[in-house]
Amino acid sequence: MTVPTAVREAPPVVAPVRVRVRRLSMEVAKFGVVGGSGVAVNFLVFNLLLHGLGRAPMTATVLASCVAMATNYLGFRFFAYRDRASRTRRQIALFFGFSALGVLMESVLFYAGYHGASMTGPLASNVAKALSIVLASAFRFLVYRTWVFQHDARRE
Repeated sequence: MTVPTAVREAPPVVAPVRVRVRRLSMEVAKFGVVGGSGVAVNFLVFNLLLHGLGRAPMTATVLASCVAMATNYLGFRFFAYRDRASRTRRQIALFFGFSALGVLMESVLFYAGYHGASMTGPLASNVAKALSIVLASAFRFLVYRTWVFQHDARRE
């Protein structure tokens, strides 16, 4: 007995490697745009607090990272990952939880550069800040795409 054509399920379609690489490239590019604007906010607030207002280096780096985190959420949610599952309390909690870990990583790395490697001048402190942002951003990219802004299987 044969099953009518309308009842048979189609085999799962696996996207060719070329399509998957293109999707990942677009995702990385969008992450870069949002992340780049977040880095600009981070540096602006950091330099304003540390060199403009004379705040303590760790205070400046943590506050700058937190302000950038808040602006990044909007960019990721409404630009980079707008095609992913809708906003939920879980998504927001995961974003800010993982972002807090990113701020902690960034702060520890900045501390190591600023205090440990004596990168205390205006240029050196910005180099320490840049290195800490780059390393923490790799962590953020992986956790945001994997756990925070997951694909909605129903949209595939």
